[in-house]
Amino acid sequence: MKALIPALVLLFFGCIIHAQDAESKKYTAHLNLQYYEGPDFDSLNHRLNLLVPSGIKNPPMLVWVGGGAWSKVNRQVEMDLAGKFADQGIAVATVGHRLSAATWSDSSLVPDIKHPQHVIDIARAVNFLIKHAEDFGFSSTNFFVGGFSSGAHLVALLTLDHRYLSQQGLSKDLIKGVIPIAGTFDIPHYYQVLTEAYGEQFAQKHISSVFGQSDAEMASASPTNFLQADHTPMLMISGRDMLRYHLLFEEKLREADYRSVQALNLHNYGHGELWRHLSNDENSKYRNLILEFIHENSQHIAQ
Repeated sequence: MKALIPALVLLFFGCIIHAQDAESKKYTAHLNLQYYEGPDFDSLNHRLNLLVPSGIKNPPMLVWVGGGAWSKVNRQVEMDLAGKFADQGIAVATVGHRLSAATWSDSSLVPDIKHPQHVIDIARAVNFLIKHAEDFGFSSTNFFVGGFSSGAHLVALLTLDHRYLSQQGLSKDLIKGVIPIAGTFDIPHYYQVLTEAYGEQFAQKHISSVFGQSDAEMASASPTNFLQADHTPMLMISGRDMLRYHLLFEEKLREADYRSVQALNLHNYGHGELWRHLSNDENSKYRNLILEFIHENSQHIAQ
């Protein structure tokens, strides 16, 4: 089985859509919110879409990072999934981040955005959401992070390597649960799989444009290297195409005595199939499993 490469293929408050205008919706959408400003501001990618359920006081927040090989991520295509969570009482932010150049698909591109800039952006988005939780009406204490494919890697790294939240003045205990779906978590292993499947030249282009070429750079980007004592509850879901990466991650979690983990491996779904199922199916038992995970790990808030 070959590795699935293509799969890893305003004003301050932005534009507001009142979803009550659409009869079936139960949330308000705040679109294209700028979550960061600074010398490295990216006007396209330092933005998020926020959906807040209507009529629910302090709903949990799910920070969601889409997939796209760290180079083709688009927060807009995650809106169907976000809407289904919001309809069930979960506030959701689909987060954009700066993108690496996909030199593996276009050799003329010049890579400039590399690790750790992607995960730094996710931490910045979390910081923005924490600061404005009261403004938008969701919980500031029940924060969850989840992502698909390259987004799964980023939320796992954010949760396990505490440097990025710490840089924003945030505690690692802020995250009440992490939901990595169909990702890769050990970059040297990922490099090895790409080399075996597609050759060394392809692997070098793909990895170096995102993570650099050195062993130290790849190690620093690997969630598997930050498992010492972190037991943030984790729900892992994988389809068949990403199974080898999840099995390696699960093995290392067990070796580290990481007790708060649920792992579900779905052999009947390919990479794109799993994403479409979660995003588009009206009744997805795996999306319901994520909802249950969030509710089970949310702290009670006195009303």
